Amino acid sequence: MRALDQVEHMVDGGAVPAPVQSRVRGVAQTVRETMPRLRNLGLGSPDAYSVMATATDYLPEAIGAYTRLPRQWADSRPIENGKTSLMLLIDQLDLLSATMDKIFDAVVRVDADALIVHGRFLQEKFGHASTGGALNIGDQPAPEAPRSTLDLP
Repeated sequence: MRALDQVEHMVDGGAVPAPVQSRVRGVAQTVRETMPRLRNLGLGSPDAYSVMATATDYLPEAIGAYTRLPRQWADSRPIENGKTSLMLLIDQLDLLSATMDKIFDAVVRVDADALIVHGRFLQEKFGHASTGGALNIGDQPAPEAPRSTLDLP
């Protein structure tokens, strides 16, 4: 988390263009949301390593390399395949963002799947699914809820 704080500090105060700052904050936020769930990926997961490396190495290195360049030069001179340093940095940040989004989806999916399994268990145990309730909109009376065998007469 400290590494993320440091990289966000690196992009504060106009040190980088707004599109870079926005992307860095987005990647950092996704990493922050993913880190507490890394256990869902399993011990020694390459994806868990990628999350940690993004926070401590990939993101700081990309920003550091860009900020060491003179700003005008970095933003205006093509250096690879017609792209400026700024364009290359944005490409790198977009790649990190897409990768972190996929990993976040994977770690959250474990908990979502557990919810699905639990719901199926409850449905098998108690025999019917919930209707999800009803919204009483306007002056229409709410429909009567189905009675359960557990309801008292």
